[in-house]
Amino acid sequence: MTETAALPSAPELVRREVADGVLRLTLANPQRRNALSEAMMSALLASIEAAGADSDVRVVVIAAEGPAFSAGHDLKELSQHRAAPDNGRAYYDRIFTLCARLMTAVVRLPKPVIAEVKGVATAAGCQLAASCDLVVAGDNAKFATPGVNIGLFCSTPMVALSRAVGAKQAMEMLLLGEPIDAPTALAFGLVNRVVAEADLTGEVNRLAARIVAKSPLVLKIGKEAFYAQREMGLDEAYHYTARVMTENMLARDAAEGIDAFLTKRSPEWQGR
Repeated sequence: MTETAALPSAPELVRREVADGVLRLTLANPQRRNALSEAMMSALLASIEAAGADSDVRVVVIAAEGPAFSAGHDLKELSQHRAAPDNGRAYYDRIFTLCARLMTAVVRLPKPVIAEVKGVATAAGCQLAASCDLVVAGDNAKFATPGVNIGLFCSTPMVALSRAVGAKQAMEMLLLGEPIDAPTALAFGLVNRVVAEADLTGEVNRLAARIVAKSPLVLKIGKEAFYAQREMGLDEAYHYTARVMTENMLARDAAEGIDAFLTKRSPEWQGR
């Protein structure tokens, strides 16, 4: 069964579709190259937060309409606020805080998030892709953090980018501000797979279906532990993950999965 619904606050910006455990969130403002305006970010954040509490959702896919995944922040929207008495300081602080909340929500969502990227993903659009757990790109995709070219260094996109790729690769993108193609993004480690654009959605759906087949509890445990341990020192990380493994072993799904493996049958997950 498939459910399609629009967000009441901004029905034209984000389309929502749930099918077979996969929530597809489609950025739907191609005329603005799916710019991450305040309204777009608010709508996407609301959907991400709602997905965390929705037991029908096991995997989230973020995709986009049109020739661009996302061109980043809406520069026209940002520029309009320079006329404010504080030159826009309060507004800019609110916007970049909202952006941080959105990216953090993607990382902290206890369910895997896959970015389906066709066309360009630049600045905060690149940040959004880099914040996702997996990225599948069409062979025409391009990624860039071009802020340096317009006097606005991509400092917040840098947070996600520098955690997704090596330091030298991140600095190359940030300092040059030039787009990299999909094969280069694959070599950098920014994307997981590059496929023909015509097969992009099909590949994402196949990948999502394979993840949906896993225990939702184990996926939650694993994603949370992955992002937590990578911020720790070596000894602390092993101490922390040893505790995680112990708790995981005590879960019903671990007992079921191990027994199913030993008895050569398919496991029946209960998410506990």
